[in-house]
Amino acid sequence: MQKNPKPKKQDKKCPGFKDDSPEKKSEPVQPEINIGLVGHVDHGKTTLVRALSGSWTDTHSEELKRGITIRLGYADTVFRKCPKCSTPGCFCVQDKCPSCSSNTKPLRKISFVDAPGHESLMATMLSGATIIDYALLIIAANEDCPQPQTREHLMALEISGISKIIIVQNKIDVVSDERALANYRQIKDFMKGSFYENSPIVPVSAQHGTNLDMLIKTIEEYFPTPERDRKKDPIMYVARSFDVNTPGSDPFKICGGVFGGALKQGTLSADDEIEIKPGRKIEKASRTVWEPIKTKILSLKTGGKIVKEVYPGGSIGIMTALDPAVVKSDSLTGSVVGKPGKLPPVWDSMPLETKLLERVLGLKENIAVDALKNGEILMLNVNSAATVGVITEIKKDWIKCSLKIPVCANPGSRVSVSRRVGTRWRLIGYGIIKEK
Repeated sequence: MQKNPKPKKQDKKCPGFKDDSPEKKSEPVQPEINIGLVGHVDHGKTTLVRALSGSWTDTHSEELKRGITIRLGYADTVFRKCPKCSTPGCFCVQDKCPSCSSNTKPLRKISFVDAPGHESLMATMLSGATIIDYALLIIAANEDCPQPQTREHLMALEISGISKIIIVQNKIDVVSDERALANYRQIKDFMKGSFYENSPIVPVSAQHGTNLDMLIKTIEEYFPTPERDRKKDPIMYVARSFDVNTPGSDPFKICGGVFGGALKQGTLSADDEIEIKPGRKIEKASRTVWEPIKTKILSLKTGGKIVKEVYPGGSIGIMTALDPAVVKSDSLTGSVVGKPGKLPPVWDSMPLETKLLERVLGLKENIAVDALKNGEILMLNVNSAATVGVITEIKKDWIKCSLKIPVCANPGSRVSVSRRVGTRWRLIGYGIIKEK
């Protein structure tokens, strides 16, 4: 009788999780900052990412069919400068200076997070806002400002604690000079009195690559690399989870489950033991419970390169020893990854100190935010997680919500609060998680 072949060890150099950027020894490997692109639908966010990085972040079949971003998209690029030119055009992303053809020098590697602008995908945008350091607010010059989601996204950035933004006035190629100036004045009026009132405004045409040099220069001057604490216990927010294996893959060469997201503190290394919370849903004694998952890091990827260690700054990918079926189709999106026993607590019932806005965001109509009610269903976003909560207790400026899907978060974390208005979830305020 023929014996079954002995299972082979999983290949850490899995073809589905490999280096996919050209080798350039002079360039930094890991991006230093995460920059989110937010704004109203069809204002040019994905086109701008492509202009700055060469990558088209809409890859899902529905995204390509409908022409909108549905999931969070990612792309990396290296900002460069010509040492010989003194004009603004010396800032670029090319190896050769567009002005004098001299070799350019790398400045910083940047990760872009492309968030959807459609009103029905606000939860995805809010999840993306928690893994970025700064943001570009994209406003199209050929439409009046503000559009409903422009206002909603701006407040979401403020609620998420994003300290600085740059406003990108896009599509200047399709309007007259007079229309562009009128739109600029609308932007200034819209920003007046907001947290980001003094943010720079840069006019561009993402479609034709016009004025991108000034945008890169502004990013370099206005978005400093934050100080990171690599000595703290690592905490990674999972924004995507997926199976990188293609149909028909050799079963002995299958890659483990992959997480994508951002490391907020500490460092992670290949071969580290990690824990994922809340974990996976299981049935136990006729009850549904969530069980933390422990596994091992097989490989790490950042900036398109396989590395031995990752630290905060830019988006990262982690290939684990988990069965790909456990993580496929973003099933563990919203989870938190760290060292075993070192992660924040898991909440299935969350006490929140609430702060409501005066008006409902995302609507053309001017509708006041009504007081919260006992038994009301809310959408809650914390870290990269989105969950539904039912109010079970309510007091002045304080509520307790029973969560449909538990979340892992520290007390004191900010939680975006959205209410069902018509057929959509609308941002109405935020809450602070109180101690248990």
